[in-house]
Amino acid sequence: MQEAFQLEHEVMRKSDDRLIGHSPIRTQIGWCKKEGVKRAVITHLGSQVVESDERALGARLQEWADARGLQAAFAHDGMELVLR
Repeated sequence: MQEAFQLEHEVMRKSDDRLIGHSPIRTQIGWCKKEGVKRAVITHLGSQVVESDERALGARLQEWADARGLQAAFAHDGMELVLR
């Protein structure tokens, strides 16, 4: 499944002997659990996520979040959040 690439696989490259890139969203949700984060909004989405079925990807994201006891959503244009 192509849209799963950034959700479940690393996007890494090497530059000047340093690793540069992004950890999979699934991994990031695990970090949220470990650090006690209750709500995550995923930003900086690549085209593979942006151009995919929003409902299907959102459902997968929430499934991972539910399994870890937190809420998660993909950010979108015009989204507003109230921070307390």
